[in-house]
Amino acid sequence: MRVLLTGFEPFGNSSLNPSGEIVKAIKADNIIGAVLPVVFGQSSEMLKDLIDLHKPDAVVCLGQGEGRHAITPERIAVNLDDARIADNAGNMPTDQLIVDSGPAAYFSTLPVKEMVNAMKSAGVPAAVSMSAGTFVCNHLFYALQHHLVGSTVRSGFIHVPLMDQQRFEFSGLPSMPLAQMVAGVQACLKLLSA
Repeated sequence: MRVLLTGFEPFGNSSLNPSGEIVKAIKADNIIGAVLPVVFGQSSEMLKDLIDLHKPDAVVCLGQGEGRHAITPERIAVNLDDARIADNAGNMPTDQLIVDSGPAAYFSTLPVKEMVNAMKSAGVPAAVSMSAGTFVCNHLFYALQHHLVGSTVRSGFIHVPLMDQQRFEFSGLPSMPLAQMVAGVQACLKLLSA
């Protein structure tokens, strides 16, 4: 089972992004890791190129979800870019479709509830999420699912909390130790490989 695992570079005012740090921390022969730019369009094009190049059996994309207390596999990607802040290239789309002819939404093809149970069994706080927002995370998730329509490749998106090292940048928001988030993602990947 070859898995493409992606995270994001830091964005906004942060010097870190836990999703990218998790990808850097997980090393295995069957894991292809990549850290993507927080840029509408560019991130999804890079992801599609990686899928076409490596032909993985599963694609798991990670992103930072500030304000979240748990690791949250996403169920639904919506066909909407609507940014409250600019991406790392200064883009700030408002009420734009991601794919003009695409459906309103796609469901994850990952076993999201089973992933939550696997993470909880590993002692990692986890919950299913019904909204990936409308920023670059959702953009990537929707583009991923659209690209793989009709494919047997399992794919989806997981939001992770802030990491403890970001507490000073995001005062008052919940965080989680990086090692615990790595353990949670590894539990998800183990489930996919079972």
